[in-house]
Amino acid sequence: MPSFTYDFHYSTKKLPIFAENVVASSQHLASTAGLRMLAKGGNAVDAAVATAAAITVLEPTMNGIGSDAFCILWDGKQLVGLNASGHSPALMTPDKYEGLAKMPDVGWSTVTTPGAVSLWMELHKRYGKLPFADLFEPAIKYAQDGFRVSYMIAHQWQRAIERLKGQESWVKAFLPQGRAPQPGELWKFPDQAKTLTKIAESKGEAYYRGELAEAMDKYSRETGGMLRKEDLAAHKADWVDPIGLTYRGTTLHEIPPSGQGIAACMALGILENFEIAGHDCDGPEVAHLRIEAMKLAFADVHRYVADPRFMEVTPAQMLDKHYLKSRAKLIDPKKAQHFGPGTPKMGGTIYLGTADQSGMMVSLIQSNYNGFGSGIVVPGTGISLQNRGTGFVTTKGHPNQVGPKKRPFHTIIPGFITKDGRPVATFGLMGGGMQPQGHMQVLSRIVDYGQNPQTAIDAPRWRVHESDETVWTEEHMPAATLEGLQKRGHRLTHTKAPSFDFGSSQIIWRFPEGGPYLGASESRRDGAAVGF
Repeated sequence: MPSFTYDFHYSTKKLPIFAENVVASSQHLASTAGLRMLAKGGNAVDAAVATAAAITVLEPTMNGIGSDAFCILWDGKQLVGLNASGHSPALMTPDKYEGLAKMPDVGWSTVTTPGAVSLWMELHKRYGKLPFADLFEPAIKYAQDGFRVSYMIAHQWQRAIERLKGQESWVKAFLPQGRAPQPGELWKFPDQAKTLTKIAESKGEAYYRGELAEAMDKYSRETGGMLRKEDLAAHKADWVDPIGLTYRGTTLHEIPPSGQGIAACMALGILENFEIAGHDCDGPEVAHLRIEAMKLAFADVHRYVADPRFMEVTPAQMLDKHYLKSRAKLIDPKKAQHFGPGTPKMGGTIYLGTADQSGMMVSLIQSNYNGFGSGIVVPGTGISLQNRGTGFVTTKGHPNQVGPKKRPFHTIIPGFITKDGRPVATFGLMGGGMQPQGHMQVLSRIVDYGQNPQTAIDAPRWRVHESDETVWTEEHMPAATLEGLQKRGHRLTHTKAPSFDFGSSQIIWRFPEGGPYLGASESRRDGAAVGF
């Protein structure tokens, strides 16, 4: 991997920071919540949990106490993963969705068991240093006393109204004045403060086996939901071994399926078969190859990825370098194509990173999925439930077909980078189907062109849209690149800033031999990398 250059080619509004203890998230107040834990003598896990709890208050448009979550961390000795995504309720049977061409995206029929709180519990139980309740102090204060809503959050809030205006509990909770908060307006959510207090005092037990579980069960029964307290009691977060693929000597690690992180690894494994370093990193030749590699990866992922118990192939088969080389041969450097799935050989989200001076590094992501999620808010609790059931399909016989006690296909993916078995970076980029695409684009820029992490995440992005494979492009994409992509047959959709369609990335990069960390937070959101 080349050394970084500190040339900031793109109109970045931020510069990287250097420190021995770092928190990077998409909301600056959440970052400072985590930094407070580090200053109190806590470690990177304490900081991550505090940041994650605070951001449920500070960025409710993207996540909440009813989210799912995943994590990859370097604990000082090894890389470990934590899958806290929830299974579908026992009552979520296929017959309830008969006749539907696709899964709905609002209401109780989209709600799976929320797992984020279990991630906070498990992380702290294994690694935390500070008392569990201390980690919730900033979040509770922001919920009780309020915080000033930023322009970006206000914009996201307003944009959610059209989709969720029919969800009475959401309207009552999040539009108390009949409108979204304005930029700079004070937002308070006392119900959420009470719930966070109960979680803090019970070390999470109230959420899965106590009064909060009872409240969710009661409201679900009263309003036609399928979630029951038995589903909550049965939930547990699973420690897993991250998967990974080495790209030109640097390894990208992801959580294994049912998440889509494998798509980023596959795309890099396909791209590795092309020499791109001699081309302009922002030129049409490179953009085309990356786009086609991503399309090939998605073709397989959407066909095969599901709850691992139901998959027809294994992640190892999908990541086999010989298989990915065969897929790469399908790419025409001069022409855009539509790809079907191959046959491997048988055999709205928040992202945050933390790192401390002991060497512990945490890569964490949690999400309600579509903005505020299902639009179901349990009265009196501030628990805004995710709509992760939307990740299922209704196709009979598909490994990801909706069914009971099953994890759906997941879009949220924390990343982690290593080299020669040593930790290099916490890495993530939230944004639905944009996430693996962003992982691939950013890592390629760093590895292939030596761009520093801040520059790599500020660079113009493209997005292959999940529905029709049109390629969405940011407005600072070079005109020559747009022209070159169109000549190759890509159907382009140009976007205007600010756009939420290209994700938001945070990176904490570890320098070798005990050096400091570099923290980078991109300018597409309100985030910040902070440290000391």
